[in-house]
Amino acid sequence: MYYNKEIWVASAGDKKISILPKMANRHGLIAGATGTGKTITLKVMAESFSDCGVPVFLADVKGDLAGMCKPGVDSEDMQKRIEKFGLAEAGFEYEEYPTCYWDIYGKAGIPLRTTITEMGPTLLARLMDLNGTQSDILQVVFKIADDDGLLLLDTKDLKAMLQYVYENSKEYSAVYGNMAKQSIAAIIRAVVALEEAGGDQFFGEPALNIRDWFSTGAGGKGTINILDCQSLINSPMMYSTFMLWMMSELFETLPEAGDAEKPRMIFFFDEAHLLFEDAPKALLQKIEQVVKLIRSKGVGIYFITQNPSDIPNDVLAQLGNKVQHALHAYTPAERKKVKAAAESFRENPEFDTMETITSLGIGEALVSFLDEEGRPGVVEISKILPPKSLMGPIDEATRARMIEENMLYIRYNDNVDRDSAYELLTKRVAQEEEALQEAKEEALKAKEEEKQRKLEEKEAERKRKQEEKEAEREAKKKKTAVKRVAKTATGTIGREIGNTIGKSIGGTFGKKLGGNIGAALGRGILDTLFRF
Repeated sequence: MYYNKEIWVASAGDKKISILPKMANRHGLIAGATGTGKTITLKVMAESFSDCGVPVFLADVKGDLAGMCKPGVDSEDMQKRIEKFGLAEAGFEYEEYPTCYWDIYGKAGIPLRTTITEMGPTLLARLMDLNGTQSDILQVVFKIADDDGLLLLDTKDLKAMLQYVYENSKEYSAVYGNMAKQSIAAIIRAVVALEEAGGDQFFGEPALNIRDWFSTGAGGKGTINILDCQSLINSPMMYSTFMLWMMSELFETLPEAGDAEKPRMIFFFDEAHLLFEDAPKALLQKIEQVVKLIRSKGVGIYFITQNPSDIPNDVLAQLGNKVQHALHAYTPAERKKVKAAAESFRENPEFDTMETITSLGIGEALVSFLDEEGRPGVVEISKILPPKSLMGPIDEATRARMIEENMLYIRYNDNVDRDSAYELLTKRVAQEEEALQEAKEEALKAKEEEKQRKLEEKEAERKRKQEEKEAEREAKKKKTAVKRVAKTATGTIGREIGNTIGKSIGGTFGKKLGGNIGAALGRGILDTLFRF
């Protein structure tokens, strides 16, 4: 409850235990076993920051924080608590809060997206646990995309770009350095794994402008942005992706704020043990960096978990505002954790902190907030105030109405898939394939024409040789015919001459001599004719 310009969270007897708004950006922790009241504490703090005019972001893992959009329901138990804390005199009223629901998968809230380019090669490489060589290649691929004017908006853009570089690695290596195909293939596999985890829905447009979270509603109340994580938490890789992006975006977007009277925004991460358990090293490093440095930008981060030991020590050391609900100590290991939790508080001589942690009831907690000088307050046994809004989830119809009536729904609901690397590379590849096909067809056509030309030349040669043979045959026939005719003619002529000579000589001898002379004469004439 926001009271006397302080975030009133609990009471220790008549003493009000409050967070000073100017110390709220020193971060905090809400811890305790299941069922001890952590969620109520979170709701009370979130409502109080909203009343203070500070926007809030909640990661809702179980779905029981959604009721903030509706006022709480009165009951006999609530009346007793109101009276016990003296809340009526402080102006306690059931209230609804300006609430905006978000969901990476777009089912239980407005779709929350960012682009591959905004995520950047460095964060993507860390997230996908790429080795040094693969990380360098991813950097080069982003550079090639930038040089070629290709936008990397979603996972299919990145896969298309990697595939194109893979297929043209020789050409690109000559300009950008050697890029082994095996390394590119490994990056593609990592992108596919990210895509299967939900990256195909998280990466895209319209990308969230994180400044849209820094808004106020009616009466100047800070907007409570609730990210539904019921499905997201089942995909640690995607949850880590979102966290990595959000932390980086906050750090890079917000200017320095110095020591302000109140924070710009407060982030609550429920079930934080799920966030840190098996988290990529890159995420742990980024959270540690952001927790240390983002305070100066006016942002406070509060982790809600079962045991303080769930939080890495380097992060835990930065959490100044602490609420510790009951812990169990049934085993030596559990007692060791309880002891560590107790030793993290500034000791109160009136009770044993370690023993008290194990005996706290529901709604009770050990509380220590920072004072005006930034020093941890002495730990107090406190009772947490009741929330003003509805406790528990809301029905689907109410959620749907709240989502669709939000002005940001129009801006972010519909996915915009404009021409980017995937579309442009698809066209480029199609054009290259078309040009290649045309070149193949031209080559085939030229080959066929050459083949046809050779066939025609061969046929012409065959015809020429056949014609020569025919001509030779005809010449032979003519020569034979001439010989025959000439032989006949010369024979006749020779005989006639021989007969004439024989008759002149007379007698048998004359006939015989004439015949021989005629035959010889005929042969001589024939030889003479064929010689010419």
